[in-house]
Amino acid sequence: MANPSFDIVSEVDVAELDNAINQASKELSTRFDFRGTGAKVERAGDEAVTLTAETEDRVKAALEVFKDKLVKRGISLKSLDAGEPRPSGKTHKVDCTLKQGIAQDQAKKITKMIRDEGPKGVQAQIQGEQIRVSGKKRDDLQAVIAMLKKADLEVAVQFTNYR
Repeated sequence: MANPSFDIVSEVDVAELDNAINQASKELSTRFDFRGTGAKVERAGDEAVTLTAETEDRVKAALEVFKDKLVKRGISLKSLDAGEPRPSGKTHKVDCTLKQGIAQDQAKKITKMIRDEGPKGVQAQIQGEQIRVSGKKRDDLQAVIAMLKKADLEVAVQFTNYR
């Protein structure tokens, strides 16, 4: 039998993102302080979200509402890259992009951390935008997962394909 393994990935659940956008839109349409400000949240492609409002402070407040909904839906704010508010005609906009996948430099830092601080006999290999971790014992793999959850990484990570 092959050694136990799991993958480290950085992905945003699209269904949860849609739920967060819908919840934020509903709250923006019902809250008193957003009445008449034209505040709205909408998707702009697969990995982008645009927030719009008539004033800069209202678009910033709408961004806070959207961030709150993301956290409640279990999406890490590390995967959201929100830009600065910018005027666009009579309105103000904030463009947010979603970071998916682990960049090469981050993947190298994570594999080095596993190699240096993790249990002996655990190997980590970079495979594109994810990392495969394998070892002889499942307990060692669980120790690596616990270590990475405690570590302050610059990317949001999830653990998949645990076998």
